[in-house]
Amino acid sequence: MSESRNASEISEAETIRLGVDLVSAARRNIGFLRAVAESQWLHEKATVVEAIRRYDELWMPLISDLTVVGSTTPMVLPPLDVEWVWFCHTLNPVSYQQYCESRFSKLIGKPAIFDEENEEYALLRCKNFWTRKYPSEPFENETDSEMPIPVVKNEDILVEVTKHRFLYSKISEAYRSEIVYLIAARQRYKGFLYMVQSFCDECARLVPASDILLMWLTHQSYPTVYAEDLKEMEGDMGKVVTVWESVKEKEMKETKILWERAFDQPYEKAGGEVVLDLDRVNLVKPPVYWEVSDTDVNTKYKSMLPRFLLEVCVFVRLNSRMKATEQSSEFLRLGMLRCHRELKLEKSISNFQYDSWQKAWHLYCEFGTKGIILELRRRSGHCFKGSNLQETVTFPWNDLLRASSLTLERGVAQQLRIHASITPPVQAPYLLKCVPDRVTDDSRAMISDVILRMNRYRPQEGRWLSRTVLDHAGRECFVIRIRVGEGFWRRGGEAPKAVKWEDRIIEIREGSWSYVADSIGRAPEKVVGTATPKEPPEQWKAAWKFSTGDEVMIGWESSTFTSGLSFSLKNQMSPEPSSQVKLLKGRKMLYQVKNIKSDWKDEESRLKDEEEEEKEEDEDEDEEGFVTLVRFTEENPTGRATALLNWKLLVVELLPEEDAVLVLLLCISILRSVSEMKKEDLGCLLIRRRLKEANFGARDWGSVILHPYSYSSSITSPYIQPWYWNSKAVIASDRADHITRQPASNYLPVEGGDKLYKQGIIT
Repeated sequence: MSESRNASEISEAETIRLGVDLVSAARRNIGFLRAVAESQWLHEKATVVEAIRRYDELWMPLISDLTVVGSTTPMVLPPLDVEWVWFCHTLNPVSYQQYCESRFSKLIGKPAIFDEENEEYALLRCKNFWTRKYPSEPFENETDSEMPIPVVKNEDILVEVTKHRFLYSKISEAYRSEIVYLIAARQRYKGFLYMVQSFCDECARLVPASDILLMWLTHQSYPTVYAEDLKEMEGDMGKVVTVWESVKEKEMKETKILWERAFDQPYEKAGGEVVLDLDRVNLVKPPVYWEVSDTDVNTKYKSMLPRFLLEVCVFVRLNSRMKATEQSSEFLRLGMLRCHRELKLEKSISNFQYDSWQKAWHLYCEFGTKGIILELRRRSGHCFKGSNLQETVTFPWNDLLRASSLTLERGVAQQLRIHASITPPVQAPYLLKCVPDRVTDDSRAMISDVILRMNRYRPQEGRWLSRTVLDHAGRECFVIRIRVGEGFWRRGGEAPKAVKWEDRIIEIREGSWSYVADSIGRAPEKVVGTATPKEPPEQWKAAWKFSTGDEVMIGWESSTFTSGLSFSLKNQMSPEPSSQVKLLKGRKMLYQVKNIKSDWKDEESRLKDEEEEEKEEDEDEDEEGFVTLVRFTEENPTGRATALLNWKLLVVELLPEEDAVLVLLLCISILRSVSEMKKEDLGCLLIRRRLKEANFGARDWGSVILHPYSYSSSITSPYIQPWYWNSKAVIASDRADHITRQPASNYLPVEGGDKLYKQGIIT
């Protein structure tokens, strides 16, 4: 057996020479597949059939005429529908080669065009050739979906196109397009080819990991290059599992063993997982949202800083056999270099083996956590609690990003080898929560003797409830103010007076408080959003007009209260407001918790939970307070969830493409309306004190999310799950005691009593 080494150490002479820049080609293919996935018209049956006809009868003869054997492929690209069919056909190299040889007596390749300007030039050039050769055939697919569907002449190509309809869902994660990820994936693909060459006779079938699969598909999409590069391995590649084939566990294990033999590294890595059932890859979703967002509309708010996530995998291997007594007393503890100090994930050394790599943890971490720290610890004797630290190793994110394959290996006490891998950090959804703060006046200043003295004892006019908006890192982003009272308050002077219904506005100010003494300060000057109550239409109970141009209507069935809520959101500036956006009650689409959780459970666990889930469906308590914001576009006619809000807890998660101010206005206005309807302070709006939050860095929400495959019965903390899985535990626990124990007598008379605020909030 040859000496094992890192996949990046394989020389060019030992592995296959790649005749195309797979990094640029893969990046281009990801963008192309995304465009295909978003082009709904392209997947209608009539359009597909016409696209296959155009490919078979028009495009292939045209590109054949332009292709000279032995020369480079001409710089032309067909229209999108034809290129999609061409792409799918090339992913079956044997069938495609037979097709080309039988019809044109040569293999037809694809040009390597990776620059947008060159693509436009190649498309325009193709159009000129097309119109000269086929003057009566339109260059674009003009199929009418209402016309009868013609008979398909080439069933084999139809099968290929239909099979790859959802291919983009396999590679839609935003990090897949990052250059450092693709460079590492290319190196692993070359290592995979080396493994196929060296050991294919020892395995019935080999299973490519997801990053290797991306490179393999990209390689296949350039058929002449693929055929030339792998001409010595044509028979061997037939043993590699293709994109939609089901996989047996035995085949996956054999592939991992051969990789470890070749390179002495774990086969799987962050962003390079092996899925047993490839047909379920569309159903099984990670617990974080990875889809690419083209724009971040919230860059206009300077107070908002983006949130970045990366995927982390940690594998462990023993250096040699260890005695059972040693294994039982020692364990590994994982924590973060920064943030979430309470996080302590532990694995006994007895879980690991000396002859293979074992996955210890699979996480999603914010880039601000800086890295992971692993401690080898030994438990104290039975009479003593706690453990003793033996040795510590760290894996900073910056060190991993600089590593050639986004992986690093460290040794621990000559006993363990630890292998960590990450994906490049990519922008993730924003997380925002509103926390109670002090009452303010019309001038934005908090009601306080400090402010009174600064104003030479001039009484503070007006009263506003205030909420501070904190981001995932505890930074102040906005200040929300709700107008409640008007006039001056003097000790022993005038009585409080609630403002008129139409003047009970909500405003959002951008930035943080300007503090003048301890926690006393003024709200920011810049107003970025307002909500004004308006008379609702007859069928609705409440209505609000936003400065964003949106209007929200809220209705409910009086007998069911919150469970009977209904919403309507429209924008007056939109030509078709009713079809653009919807507010759906509960956690919907990608936020459906029951569906997400069930994806990770084995059959036995599902059967065990069936009875409990049936009860939950009847009660529907977990959905209370949640609303999903869904937008409908030409690219997403069935809707795309862009935000999830919980109006009872005043917490929101939103994609970068969704406006944070709009979502916050929705949150507050819904809470105001429902509180007024029930005549009950549902979301604790009457709290008029800054409540103590958990110290930043103790157990920061959203900073670490554990992959469900890594769960065990000993892990019960809601702080390592998506916040909306158990929102009350994650968000409310830090405030619950303060809220329930906050006596009304703690409020200053000058702030106004409960009666004033109940008049302003709970009419």
